[in-house]
Amino acid sequence: MQNKVSLKLRELTDSGRKGIAWLIDPDDIHSPLLFEKQMREAIELKIDFFFLGGSLIQQNTVGEIIRFIKSITEQIPVVIFPGNSLQFSPLADAILFLSLISGRNPDLLIGQHVSVAPILDKSKVEVLPTGYMLVDGGQTTSVHYISQTIPLPNHHPELAVATALAGHYLGLQYFYLDAGSGAPNPVAPEIIKAIKKKIKSPLFVGGGLNSKEKVQMAFEAGADIVVIGNGAGKNPNLIKEVSEYLESVRILSN
Repeated sequence: MQNKVSLKLRELTDSGRKGIAWLIDPDDIHSPLLFEKQMREAIELKIDFFFLGGSLIQQNTVGEIIRFIKSITEQIPVVIFPGNSLQFSPLADAILFLSLISGRNPDLLIGQHVSVAPILDKSKVEVLPTGYMLVDGGQTTSVHYISQTIPLPNHHPELAVATALAGHYLGLQYFYLDAGSGAPNPVAPEIIKAIKKKIKSPLFVGGGLNSKEKVQMAFEAGADIVVIGNGAGKNPNLIKEVSEYLESVRILSN
């Protein structure tokens, strides 16, 4: 089924069940044995998506990692979260086709997209047109530096809403709010609430979500899928804590 990822995203959004994505940066994989252990634990916890990518990937191992993940499970979709047009593999289930609508860097609004579009056209990878919005998380992160853009302020929901609406009117079908990997402050709940009130598209929220409490705030504010990256590396139990919390919420809502 070609659109299985978009169907799953829509089902999570429409049902209010919420979802978890584990963002894997290939440069952070230093021990294959530890990575396999984390993978099997995540599969057992029934997370919803594996995201794969990073702002600066020094080794092009995306295809190799996807092949490894699929050797363990075919049930959890692998979605590419690209930092540039080189971070692609036809082995993925889907790709977040990110347009950095919060910035004014033309290369990340449309330039990189033109480069990879013919390759996507020949592949069977599901394309998810996504409005990507960087939010100030309290420090300059790698994605801010690499993208050479100024993030949206974390205390002005009206600017974030205007940006999201522009992306919505341009036809983008998904939205991703990101405070940046390792950010001390996640995206403010007020911003998440304001955007979710205006736009009913599936909403990803990531960056700075290094505790169950912060993830819970993001969910309660309206995030449909939380993306956990660095937080899982620093706190190996984080995905388990979030998964158990989410399961309890799902049980109570039934």
